[in-house]
Amino acid sequence: MSLSEGDRALLAFEESSWKRPGSKAAAIRDALGISPSAYYRRLSMLLDSPHALAQWPLLVRRLRRRRSAHRRLRFEGAAAPTRPAR
Repeated sequence: MSLSEGDRALLAFEESSWKRPGSKAAAIRDALGISPSAYYRRLSMLLDSPHALAQWPLLVRRLRRRRSAHRRLRFEGAAAPTRPAR
């Protein structure tokens, strides 16, 4: 099973979204016609897809790393700041 046209559009949007001015939520609605929550749910599923990894390897790996770091921070909490040696 390969990626649908909608999946490819979503990944292309995510790859270029940092270049767009204004609210990302508004851009998601305008460009893709879906709610931001539906967008992020679908994006999360695509990050686990071997087809997405095969077609968009740099983007998928970067987003997987960001997702892992976010999860780690959420579950482990922020590390206590270290005090400089005196």
